[in-house]
Amino acid sequence: MSGSIFGKNISVSTWGESHGKALGCVLDGFPAGLDLNEEDIQKFLDRRKPGTSSATTSRKEDDLVEILSGVFDGKTTGTPISLMVKNTSQKSSDYSEIAKYYRPGHADYGFDQKYGFRDYRGGGRSSGRETIGRVAAGALASKLLGKMGIEVIAYTKAIGSVEIDPKVTDYNARLSTPTAMPDIEADKKAMDLIESARQKNDSLGGVIECRIKGVPAGIGEPVFDKLDARLSQAIMSIGAVKAIEIGDGVKVSTYYGSENNDAFEAVGSKISKKTNHSGGILGGMSDGSEIVLRAYIKPTPSIASTQETINQDGENITINIKGRHDPVVVPRAVVVVESMCAVTLLDLMISNMASRADSIISFYKNH
Repeated sequence: MSGSIFGKNISVSTWGESHGKALGCVLDGFPAGLDLNEEDIQKFLDRRKPGTSSATTSRKEDDLVEILSGVFDGKTTGTPISLMVKNTSQKSSDYSEIAKYYRPGHADYGFDQKYGFRDYRGGGRSSGRETIGRVAAGALASKLLGKMGIEVIAYTKAIGSVEIDPKVTDYNARLSTPTAMPDIEADKKAMDLIESARQKNDSLGGVIECRIKGVPAGIGEPVFDKLDARLSQAIMSIGAVKAIEIGDGVKVSTYYGSENNDAFEAVGSKISKKTNHSGGILGGMSDGSEIVLRAYIKPTPSIASTQETINQDGENITINIKGRHDPVVVPRAVVVVESMCAVTLLDLMISNMASRADSIISFYKNH
Protein backbone atom coordinates (compact mmCIF):
# COMPACT_ATOMS: atom_id res chain seq x y z
CA MET A 1 0.00 0.00 0.00
CA SER A 2 1.52 3.32 -1.06
CA GLY A 3 0.78 6.63 0.61
CA SER A 4 1.76 5.66 4.16
CA ILE A 5 4.77 8.02 4.30
CA PHE A 6 4.55 11.75 5.05
CA GLY A 7 7.25 14.42 5.04
CA LYS A 8 10.46 15.20 3.14
CA ASN A 9 13.28 16.06 5.54
CA ILE A 10 11.69 14.11 8.37
CA SER A 11 9.63 11.25 6.96
CA VAL A 12 6.95 9.59 9.06
CA SER A 13 5.80 6.12 8.03
CA THR A 14 2.85 4.73 9.98
CA TRP A 15 2.13 1.01 10.08
CA GLY A 16 -0.34 -1.45 11.63
CA GLU A 17 -4.06 -2.16 11.73
CA SER A 18 -6.83 -1.66 14.26
CA HIS A 19 -7.05 -5.37 15.13
CA GLY A 20 -3.51 -6.46 14.28
CA LYS A 21 -0.81 -7.25 16.83
CA ALA A 22 0.50 -3.68 17.04
CA LEU A 23 0.68 -0.24 15.45
CA GLY A 24 3.36 2.40 15.28
CA CYS A 25 5.58 4.54 13.13
CA VAL A 26 9.12 4.96 11.86
CA LEU A 27 10.68 8.45 11.74
CA ASP A 28 13.63 8.84 9.42
CA GLY A 29 15.76 11.98 9.33
CA PHE A 30 14.96 13.14 12.85
CA PRO A 31 17.93 15.11 14.23
CA ALA A 32 20.32 13.59 16.76
CA GLY A 33 20.81 14.87 20.28
CA LEU A 34 17.25 15.50 21.51
CA ASP A 35 16.55 14.17 25.00
CA LEU A 36 13.78 11.58 24.62
CA ASN A 37 12.08 8.85 26.63
CA GLU A 38 8.80 6.95 26.49
CA GLU A 39 7.06 9.40 28.84
CA ASP A 40 7.59 12.26 26.35
CA ILE A 41 5.53 10.27 23.85
CA GLN A 42 3.11 8.63 26.30
CA LYS A 43 1.62 11.92 27.48
CA PHE A 44 0.56 12.61 23.88
CA LEU A 45 -0.82 9.09 23.33
CA ASP A 46 -2.80 9.29 26.59
CA ARG A 47 -4.74 12.21 25.09
CA ARG A 48 -5.99 10.07 22.18
CA LYS A 49 -6.38 6.65 23.80
CA PRO A 50 -9.89 5.14 24.10
CA GLY A 51 -11.91 4.42 27.21
CA THR A 52 -11.08 7.62 29.07
CA SER A 53 -14.63 9.01 29.40
CA SER A 54 -18.22 8.58 28.25
CA ALA A 55 -17.31 10.75 25.24
CA THR A 56 -15.16 7.92 23.83
CA THR A 57 -15.49 4.27 22.85
CA SER A 58 -15.56 1.74 25.70
CA ARG A 59 -12.64 -0.14 24.14
CA LYS A 60 -9.93 -0.19 26.82
CA GLU A 61 -6.37 0.21 25.57
CA ASP A 62 -3.41 1.46 27.61
CA ASP A 63 -1.64 2.38 24.35
CA LEU A 64 1.77 2.01 25.99
CA VAL A 65 4.57 3.06 23.64
CA GLU A 66 7.87 1.26 23.21
CA ILE A 67 10.92 2.88 21.60
CA LEU A 68 12.50 0.14 19.49
CA SER A 69 15.33 2.06 17.83
CA GLY A 70 16.93 5.45 17.24
CA VAL A 71 17.43 6.39 20.90
CA PHE A 72 20.54 5.66 23.00
CA ASP A 73 21.36 6.88 26.49
CA GLY A 74 18.19 8.97 26.44
CA LYS A 75 19.01 10.88 23.25
CA THR A 76 17.98 10.57 19.63
CA THR A 77 20.83 9.18 17.53
CA GLY A 78 19.90 10.54 14.09
CA THR A 79 19.06 7.04 12.87
CA PRO A 80 15.49 5.83 12.17
CA ILE A 81 13.30 5.97 15.28
CA SER A 82 10.85 3.07 15.48
CA LEU A 83 7.92 3.37 17.90
CA MET A 84 5.39 0.62 18.69
CA VAL A 85 2.08 0.31 20.57
CA LYS A 86 0.61 -3.17 21.04
CA ASN A 87 -3.10 -3.87 20.64
CA THR A 88 -4.45 -5.60 23.74
CA SER A 89 -8.26 -5.28 23.60
CA GLN A 90 -9.34 -6.41 20.15
CA LYS A 91 -12.77 -7.99 19.73
CA SER A 92 -12.57 -8.99 16.10
CA SER A 93 -15.72 -11.11 16.39
CA ASP A 94 -17.70 -7.85 16.59
CA TYR A 95 -16.78 -7.29 12.94
CA SER A 96 -17.38 -10.73 11.41
CA GLU A 97 -20.68 -9.64 9.89
CA ILE A 98 -19.27 -6.63 8.03
CA ALA A 99 -17.05 -8.85 5.90
CA LYS A 100 -20.16 -9.37 3.78
CA TYR A 101 -21.46 -5.80 3.46
CA TYR A 102 -20.37 -2.18 3.16
CA ARG A 103 -20.88 0.15 6.12
CA PRO A 104 -22.31 3.61 5.27
CA GLY A 105 -19.75 6.36 5.80
CA HIS A 106 -16.79 3.95 5.85
CA ALA A 107 -14.00 2.99 3.44
CA ASP A 108 -15.20 -0.62 3.03
CA TYR A 109 -16.46 -0.30 -0.54
CA GLY A 110 -13.43 1.70 -1.67
CA PHE A 111 -10.99 -0.88 -0.24
CA ASP A 112 -12.78 -3.75 -1.99
CA GLN A 113 -12.79 -1.91 -5.31
CA LYS A 114 -9.13 -0.87 -5.01
CA TYR A 115 -7.57 -4.11 -3.73
CA GLY A 116 -10.22 -6.80 -4.23
CA PHE A 117 -9.71 -7.65 -0.56
CA ARG A 118 -9.88 -5.84 2.78
CA ASP A 119 -9.17 -6.21 6.47
CA TYR A 120 -12.70 -5.76 7.82
CA ARG A 121 -11.68 -5.94 11.50
CA GLY A 122 -12.40 -2.43 12.70
CA GLY A 123 -11.53 -0.96 9.33
CA GLY A 124 -7.90 -2.08 9.17
CA ARG A 125 -5.70 0.80 7.98
CA SER A 126 -8.67 3.17 7.72
CA SER A 127 -9.36 2.83 11.45
CA GLY A 128 -8.79 5.75 13.77
CA ARG A 129 -6.15 3.64 15.53
CA GLU A 130 -3.82 4.32 12.61
CA THR A 131 -3.37 7.78 14.14
CA ILE A 132 -1.32 6.28 16.98
CA GLY A 133 1.76 6.53 14.76
CA ARG A 134 0.98 10.13 13.85
CA VAL A 135 0.62 11.15 17.49
CA ALA A 136 3.85 9.40 18.49
CA ALA A 137 5.68 11.28 15.73
CA GLY A 138 3.97 14.52 16.74
CA ALA A 139 5.25 14.14 20.29
CA LEU A 140 8.84 14.22 19.03
CA ALA A 141 8.22 17.11 16.65
CA SER A 142 6.45 19.13 19.37
CA LYS A 143 9.31 18.62 21.80
CA LEU A 144 11.90 19.85 19.29
CA LEU A 145 9.70 22.82 18.32
CA GLY A 146 9.32 23.65 22.01
CA LYS A 147 13.10 23.98 22.29
CA MET A 148 12.77 26.81 19.74
CA GLY A 149 9.96 28.54 21.62
CA ILE A 150 7.23 27.30 19.28
CA GLU A 151 3.99 26.03 20.81
CA VAL A 152 1.32 24.04 18.97
CA ILE A 153 -2.04 24.10 20.77
CA ALA A 154 -5.14 22.29 19.47
CA TYR A 155 -8.50 22.06 21.23
CA THR A 156 -12.15 21.33 20.57
CA LYS A 157 -13.88 24.47 19.33
CA ALA A 158 -17.31 22.88 18.82
CA ILE A 159 -19.22 19.62 19.14
CA GLY A 160 -22.47 19.58 17.23
CA SER A 161 -24.24 22.87 17.98
CA VAL A 162 -22.24 23.58 21.16
CA GLU A 163 -19.35 26.02 20.68
CA ILE A 164 -16.84 27.43 23.13
CA ASP A 165 -16.88 31.08 24.19
CA PRO A 166 -14.47 32.90 21.82
CA LYS A 167 -13.19 34.91 24.78
CA VAL A 168 -11.66 31.78 26.33
CA THR A 169 -7.86 31.98 26.38
CA ASP A 170 -6.86 29.39 29.01
CA TYR A 171 -6.26 26.63 26.50
CA ASN A 172 -4.61 24.36 29.09
CA ALA A 173 -8.12 23.56 30.36
CA ARG A 174 -8.48 21.34 27.28
CA LEU A 175 -6.24 18.81 29.00
CA SER A 176 -8.73 18.20 31.84
CA THR A 177 -12.15 18.22 30.13
CA PRO A 178 -13.54 15.02 28.52
CA THR A 179 -14.42 16.95 25.34
CA ALA A 180 -10.98 18.64 25.12
CA MET A 181 -12.80 21.97 25.22
CA PRO A 182 -10.99 24.78 27.07
CA ASP A 183 -14.38 26.11 28.21
CA ILE A 184 -15.87 24.34 31.28
CA GLU A 185 -19.45 25.47 30.64
CA ALA A 186 -19.37 24.49 26.97
CA ASP A 187 -17.84 21.15 27.98
CA LYS A 188 -20.84 20.38 30.21
CA LYS A 189 -23.31 21.29 27.47
CA ALA A 190 -21.42 19.22 24.93
CA MET A 191 -21.38 16.18 27.23
CA ASP A 192 -25.17 16.45 27.60
CA LEU A 193 -25.50 16.62 23.81
CA ILE A 194 -23.22 13.59 23.38
CA GLU A 195 -25.29 11.57 25.85
CA SER A 196 -28.49 12.60 24.04
CA ALA A 197 -27.04 11.38 20.74
CA ARG A 198 -25.91 8.14 22.37
CA GLN A 199 -29.42 7.48 23.69
CA LYS A 200 -30.71 7.90 20.13
CA ASN A 201 -28.08 5.46 18.77
CA ASP A 202 -26.57 8.37 16.88
CA SER A 203 -23.29 10.32 16.77
CA LEU A 204 -21.89 13.84 16.45
CA GLY A 205 -19.17 15.77 14.64
CA GLY A 206 -17.43 19.00 15.51
CA VAL A 207 -14.61 21.47 14.96
CA ILE A 208 -10.99 21.38 16.14
CA GLU A 209 -9.02 24.61 16.22
CA CYS A 210 -5.22 24.74 16.29
CA ARG A 211 -3.05 27.74 17.17
CA ILE A 212 0.69 27.76 16.53
CA LYS A 213 2.64 30.42 18.38
CA GLY A 214 6.23 31.58 17.96
CA VAL A 215 6.77 30.66 14.31
CA PRO A 216 9.27 32.98 12.61
CA ALA A 217 8.37 34.63 9.30
CA GLY A 218 9.36 32.91 6.06
CA ILE A 219 8.58 29.25 6.83
CA GLY A 220 7.06 27.46 3.83
CA GLU A 221 7.89 27.31 0.12
CA PRO A 222 6.18 29.78 -2.25
CA VAL A 223 4.74 27.36 -4.83
CA PHE A 224 3.78 23.70 -4.35
CA ASP A 225 5.07 23.36 -0.79
CA LYS A 226 3.25 26.35 0.64
CA LEU A 227 2.89 26.16 4.42
CA ASP A 228 -0.90 26.30 4.14
CA ALA A 229 -0.90 23.68 1.36
CA ARG A 230 1.24 21.27 3.37
CA LEU A 231 -0.81 21.85 6.53
CA SER A 232 -3.99 21.23 4.54
CA GLN A 233 -2.63 17.96 3.16
CA ALA A 234 -1.58 16.87 6.65
CA ILE A 235 -4.93 17.68 8.25
CA MET A 236 -7.06 16.36 5.38
CA SER A 237 -5.17 13.05 5.58
CA ILE A 238 -6.79 12.45 8.99
CA GLY A 239 -9.66 10.07 8.37
CA ALA A 240 -12.59 11.98 9.88
CA VAL A 241 -11.67 15.45 8.56
CA LYS A 242 -13.92 16.80 5.79
CA ALA A 243 -12.77 20.45 5.58
CA ILE A 244 -10.04 22.80 6.76
CA GLU A 245 -9.95 26.56 7.21
CA ILE A 246 -6.96 28.83 7.75
CA GLY A 247 -7.42 32.24 9.34
CA ASP A 248 -10.89 33.60 8.60
CA GLY A 249 -11.38 30.76 6.12
CA VAL A 250 -14.51 30.77 3.99
CA LYS A 251 -15.61 34.11 5.47
CA VAL A 252 -13.00 35.96 3.40
CA SER A 253 -15.08 35.29 0.28
CA THR A 254 -17.58 37.85 1.62
CA TYR A 255 -15.01 40.52 2.55
CA TYR A 256 -13.82 43.56 0.62
CA GLY A 257 -10.08 43.65 0.03
CA SER A 258 -9.86 46.58 2.42
CA GLU A 259 -11.43 44.39 5.12
CA ASN A 260 -9.37 41.28 4.45
CA ASN A 261 -5.89 42.81 4.17
CA ASP A 262 -3.84 42.71 7.39
CA ALA A 263 -2.02 46.02 7.91
CA PHE A 264 1.65 45.71 8.87
CA GLU A 265 3.07 47.96 11.54
CA ALA A 266 6.43 48.54 13.20
CA VAL A 267 6.42 48.31 16.99
CA GLY A 268 9.92 49.29 18.00
CA SER A 269 12.25 46.98 16.10
CA LYS A 270 9.55 44.34 15.58
CA ILE A 271 7.28 44.05 12.55
CA SER A 272 3.77 42.79 13.27
CA LYS A 273 0.20 42.98 11.96
CA LYS A 274 -2.78 44.88 13.33
CA THR A 275 -5.15 42.03 12.40
CA ASN A 276 -4.73 38.37 11.46
CA HIS A 277 -7.38 37.51 8.89
CA SER A 278 -4.73 35.52 7.00
CA GLY A 279 -4.23 33.15 9.94
CA GLY A 280 -0.48 33.79 10.02
CA ILE A 281 0.26 32.69 6.44
CA LEU A 282 0.75 34.91 3.37
CA GLY A 283 1.98 33.73 -0.03
CA GLY A 284 2.43 30.23 1.33
CA MET A 285 4.87 31.41 4.01
CA SER A 286 4.48 32.24 7.69
CA ASP A 287 4.26 35.97 8.36
CA GLY A 288 5.42 35.88 11.99
CA SER A 289 1.96 36.11 13.56
CA GLU A 290 -0.01 33.30 15.18
CA ILE A 291 -1.00 30.53 12.78
CA VAL A 292 -4.69 29.64 13.17
CA LEU A 293 -6.50 26.77 11.47
CA ARG A 294 -9.67 24.75 11.96
CA ALA A 295 -10.47 21.15 11.04
CA TYR A 296 -14.09 20.09 10.53
CA ILE A 297 -14.81 16.55 11.71
CA LYS A 298 -17.68 14.40 10.49
CA PRO A 299 -19.98 12.43 12.85
CA THR A 300 -18.75 8.92 13.70
CA PRO A 301 -20.18 6.71 10.91
CA SER A 302 -20.47 3.58 13.09
CA ILE A 303 -23.84 4.00 14.81
CA ALA A 304 -26.24 1.47 16.31
CA SER A 305 -29.26 2.83 14.41
CA THR A 306 -30.69 0.78 11.55
CA GLN A 307 -29.06 1.85 8.27
CA GLU A 308 -29.50 0.95 4.62
CA THR A 309 -26.64 -0.41 2.53
CA ILE A 310 -25.71 -3.22 0.12
CA ASN A 311 -23.89 -6.50 0.54
CA GLN A 312 -21.09 -7.87 -1.63
CA ASP A 313 -23.66 -9.49 -3.90
CA GLY A 314 -25.18 -6.10 -4.69
CA GLU A 315 -28.36 -6.73 -2.69
CA ASN A 316 -30.08 -3.96 -0.74
CA ILE A 317 -30.07 -4.72 3.00
CA THR A 318 -30.52 -3.06 6.38
CA ILE A 319 -27.89 -3.33 9.12
CA ASN A 320 -27.24 -2.57 12.78
CA ILE A 321 -23.51 -2.14 13.40
CA LYS A 322 -22.08 -3.91 16.43
CA GLY A 323 -18.88 -3.11 18.32
CA ARG A 324 -17.47 -0.34 20.49
CA HIS A 325 -17.42 3.07 18.85
CA ASP A 326 -16.92 6.72 19.79
CA PRO A 327 -20.16 8.74 19.92
CA VAL A 328 -17.94 11.61 18.75
CA VAL A 329 -14.30 11.35 17.62
CA VAL A 330 -13.48 15.04 18.05
CA PRO A 331 -11.95 14.92 21.59
CA ARG A 332 -9.50 12.15 20.68
CA ALA A 333 -8.70 13.74 17.31
CA VAL A 334 -7.51 17.00 18.91
CA VAL A 335 -4.03 15.65 19.62
CA VAL A 336 -3.92 14.11 16.12
CA VAL A 337 -4.46 17.54 14.54
CA GLU A 338 -1.88 19.02 16.92
CA SER A 339 0.63 16.31 16.01
CA MET A 340 0.22 16.61 12.24
CA CYS A 341 0.67 20.38 12.47
CA ALA A 342 3.87 19.91 14.49
CA VAL A 343 5.35 17.35 12.08
CA THR A 344 4.51 19.52 9.05
CA LEU A 345 5.94 22.69 10.54
CA LEU A 346 9.17 21.06 11.70
CA ASP A 347 9.70 19.48 8.28
CA LEU A 348 9.35 22.86 6.54
CA MET A 349 11.54 24.61 9.11
CA ILE A 350 14.36 22.20 8.30
CA SER A 351 13.91 23.04 4.58
CA ASN A 352 14.09 26.72 5.46
CA MET A 353 17.57 26.31 6.95
CA ALA A 354 18.95 25.92 3.42
CA SER A 355 16.99 28.74 1.77
CA ARG A 356 19.70 31.41 2.18
CA ALA A 357 23.35 31.28 1.19
CA ASP A 358 24.43 33.37 4.20
CA SER A 359 22.78 30.87 6.55
CA ILE A 360 24.68 27.96 5.01
CA ILE A 361 27.97 29.86 4.99
CA SER A 362 27.51 30.97 8.60
CA PHE A 363 26.70 27.46 9.77
CA TYR A 364 29.73 25.81 8.18
CA LYS A 365 32.13 28.64 8.97
CA ASN A 366 31.26 28.21 12.63
CA HIS A 367 31.97 24.50 12.42
